[in-house]
Amino acid sequence: MLTINIHEAKTHLSRLIDQAVRGEPFVIAKAGKPLVKVMSLTSPEPSQIKRLGFMAGQINVPDDFDRMGAEDIEHMFGGEA
Repeated sequence: MLTINIHEAKTHLSRLIDQAVRGEPFVIAKAGKPLVKVMSLTSPEPSQIKRLGFMAGQINVPDDFDRMGAEDIEHMFGGEA
């Protein structure tokens, strides 16, 4: 995320606001210390972003997934293969 000092933010405020509206938030800092985060009012809150299941339908887990490599594992731990 882009971090801008206060002076630069004042100088380029219109451009920075346009960026934030397009979904590119930025941080305003004073003496290198972050003070505020500027983002669009329409941006989802972090608590609203749901990542669970974001790849649904894109990954297939084989039916024997829990048994894959069982013989090798048994052999490594002294079992009979």
